[in-house]
Amino acid sequence: MPTKKVTTKKAAPKKGAKMPAKKDAAKDLSSLFEDGLKDLYWAEKALVKALPKMQKNASDSKLKKAIGDHLEQTVNHVSRLETCFEALGKKPQAKKCDAMQGLLEEGTSIMQETEPGSVRDAGIIAASQKVEHYEIASYGTLAAFAKVLGHKSALQELLKTLKEEKKCDELLTGIADTNLNTKAI
Repeated sequence: MPTKKVTTKKAAPKKGAKMPAKKDAAKDLSSLFEDGLKDLYWAEKALVKALPKMQKNASDSKLKKAIGDHLEQTVNHVSRLETCFEALGKKPQAKKCDAMQGLLEEGTSIMQETEPGSVRDAGIIAASQKVEHYEIASYGTLAAFAKVLGHKSALQELLKTLKEEKKCDELLTGIADTNLNTKAI
């Protein structure tokens, strides 16, 4: 009689229990900063691939233009992150960003679950603003880390991108507020 292979999973920590650290866990702010750069590098590169699909699925001309313009900025964001790695004497390296992957999957799902036109446009804006808010939080945090760690050139690059991410969020709000959401009713 064939035996059944039994696999065991590590049990999840109990509610309220301390989370054990992985072997390669960050041990100081510098390591946490570098991990954050890797995370954002992956996220920005994933956005470079995702934005053209969003632009193609948008119908509002202002939204299409905003997405196209942000795609150009995102390519620059990737370059700025590479500059940050170089300033640290590190080779640019991406580490899968689970948060961005989830946000991009949600954006794809929204496009699949909405009819083309103003409803889809409203969904694209909603998904895009979630991405922007994640990026604003991430760049803001890394800028604070860079400041404390004395990484002046990295700080300047991160602040430039943070400013652009905030402007993009404001632009998306403006597009939604110019009757786009009303049309989606």
